[in-house]
Amino acid sequence: MLDLQQLRIDLAGVTQRLADRGFPLPAAEFEALEAERKKVQTDTQELQARRNALSKQVGQLKAKKEDASALMAEVSAQAEQLKALEQQLDGVQKRLNEFLMMIPNLPQASVPPGKSADDNVEVRRIGEPRKYDFTVKDHVDIGEGLGQLDFDTAGKIAGARFSVLKAGVARMHRALAQFMLDTHTQEYGYTEVYAPYMVSGDCANGVSSLAKFKDDLFKIEGRDLYLIPTAEYPVTNFVRNQILALNELPLRFVCHTPCFRSEAGSYGKDTRGMIRQHQFDKVELVQIVPPEKSTEAHEELTGHAETILKKLELPFRTVTLCTGDMGFSSAKTYDIEVWLPGQNAYREISSCSNFEAFQARRMQARYRNAQGKTEFVHTINGSGLAVGRTLVAILENYQNADGSVMVPTVLQPYMGGMQKLQKVQGA
Repeated sequence: MLDLQQLRIDLAGVTQRLADRGFPLPAAEFEALEAERKKVQTDTQELQARRNALSKQVGQLKAKKEDASALMAEVSAQAEQLKALEQQLDGVQKRLNEFLMMIPNLPQASVPPGKSADDNVEVRRIGEPRKYDFTVKDHVDIGEGLGQLDFDTAGKIAGARFSVLKAGVARMHRALAQFMLDTHTQEYGYTEVYAPYMVSGDCANGVSSLAKFKDDLFKIEGRDLYLIPTAEYPVTNFVRNQILALNELPLRFVCHTPCFRSEAGSYGKDTRGMIRQHQFDKVELVQIVPPEKSTEAHEELTGHAETILKKLELPFRTVTLCTGDMGFSSAKTYDIEVWLPGQNAYREISSCSNFEAFQARRMQARYRNAQGKTEFVHTINGSGLAVGRTLVAILENYQNADGSVMVPTVLQPYMGGMQKLQKVQGA
């Protein structure tokens, strides 16, 4: 949520920055709400002052043992008027809050302008795509050829956009999550956490706009609960409605969960394979930091996610999302894109975002600074990494002409020394 004072002080500037990211701020609606709030607030303050003055007069009359009944009746009437005005002010404040809840975050000055992914800016490119002396396959043909990736059975069980993994591929999926968790906890000091796979509507609204994006979530029928689209939802809410001590920061959490997405609006996109599914696993990184540390933490967290790809020796590039391609809550986002030879393209495998105080305002997550004053924390998160997409990248980048797949060296200890995925007997 944006800072209300920022809109009051610089409405034109905020309107322009939101326009840069393709969001037309309804400034006239805000001005009308503000005008109504000011009038009701002024009327309330004037009535409170009048009531206080009359109450003082009542006290003076009583002290003199004079009749104060007329003034007391007026004070009583004003009490009813004051109650009505206070209720009216609460209503205006609620509408202002609802208005703010629908407004996206402001992009940082370093975010490149643009309208779509075509305007994103490459920051760095690591590793060279492998040269093949045979016709490469995509992960679907590789996995099905191994007899270890089964979309037909998944479709029979749950419909489209699900998969069944078997044997070595299933083991590699498990090994990847373990490898990622070990790297982030042992090398970078993240605290591993296990979190609920469902969150309340308030928690969902704390990290994004539930009103805007509820169709992207799976809701539990008859309950105020939603299946999580990422571990960001429960883990960021760890600090909801809290005031942290300065010495508690930074907080670093890593969490492995399944993720559930309805993929609303993605009809016809990535229908083949494991790229865009209703259920997938991710290892999520979350940092909670003081405001002056958030830019540094964002760069750091992105580097932690990149490390996984470096260790797996997978080619990738990192891009800065332009203003028109950013997520609702983000002030700046880096996408890490892994090379997929089966698609002859780089595809997103992690999105690392700095939300500044946007989520913290929604969650009322604060800390006490060095001066003892409360401020909103800054939140940063990113995938470290999406497990299924990492599996896809390994299948495609490590494929052999005979249909087998080499196991990356760093994963072999997690797979009992297995060096190669080969066709299952009888498959």
